[in-house]
Amino acid sequence: MKNVMSNKYVIALYTLPALLLILALIYIPIVLSGYYGFMQWDGIGEMTFIGFDNYITLVQDKMFWTSTYHSFLLAIFSTASLLLYLAISLVLASKIKGADLLRKIYLIPMLLSSVAIAQLWMKIFDPTNGMANKLLEMFGVENTPIWLADPDIALYAIFIPIIWQFAGFYILIYYAALKNVPDEIIEAAKIDGASSLQIAYKIKLPLISGVFKVTIMLAVVGSLKYFDLIYVMTGGGPNGASEVMASYMYKEAFKLNNFGYGSAIGFGLLVIALIMTFLISKLTKSKDDVQF
Repeated sequence: MKNVMSNKYVIALYTLPALLLILALIYIPIVLSGYYGFMQWDGIGEMTFIGFDNYITLVQDKMFWTSTYHSFLLAIFSTASLLLYLAISLVLASKIKGADLLRKIYLIPMLLSSVAIAQLWMKIFDPTNGMANKLLEMFGVENTPIWLADPDIALYAIFIPIIWQFAGFYILIYYAALKNVPDEIIEAAKIDGASSLQIAYKIKLPLISGVFKVTIMLAVVGSLKYFDLIYVMTGGGPNGASEVMASYMYKEAFKLNNFGYGSAIGFGLLVIALIMTFLISKLTKSKDDVQF
């Protein structure tokens, strides 16, 4: 059996289905997206080759750069929220009472669809009967915001449910990494008189630094391509105030039937995500990373 499994043809045969699936679902659509970006096409009729016109328009499109800025703002907020998730994970991993129950509570948003979460938070942000404004009124705030209809705060209001939605996912990752820190190291630090904060800062965090860097990449790339909850809650509005790259791509392709330009936006999103992935991997690269 060992000789059979070491045969390169057998290995190729076992990996072929997965490779074909990846090719069909990822790489071919990427190539087609770049190809359609050279076309003027409504998604139904014949395609007309227009060269780099769509990509030139993309570079000059103010709304595209506005949506890119919004996506980067989401990436910044998502990355900053990792510190909160990490702090919660440190508390849960310290064997406090009720840690198992709290961990399950944090996982609840992961069980809900983005549409359900969007509907829930739209009710919370309702300017008349929503819980958010009711709480503000309890603290004496008279001019309560209209949240999702206010161009100045709509985008930031959406960040709240997005951060809440992914809390359980990142807390679970950090919790698993912290539980893999050897108990012998922790016990030795306690014997030497290290406090809980010193153990967390000087022992636990360095040992899971590799995991933290991976979650940074996940948060940034995930934010750049985020779509569903924003589209359901505001559709990119009001007046483009919460438009992100993915929602702008969807609007151009499927609402305005401009599939050529929509494909160019999608390809631009891919290029930006690849650049950010490369930069993050370079900036966080370290020879001292500890992996479990």
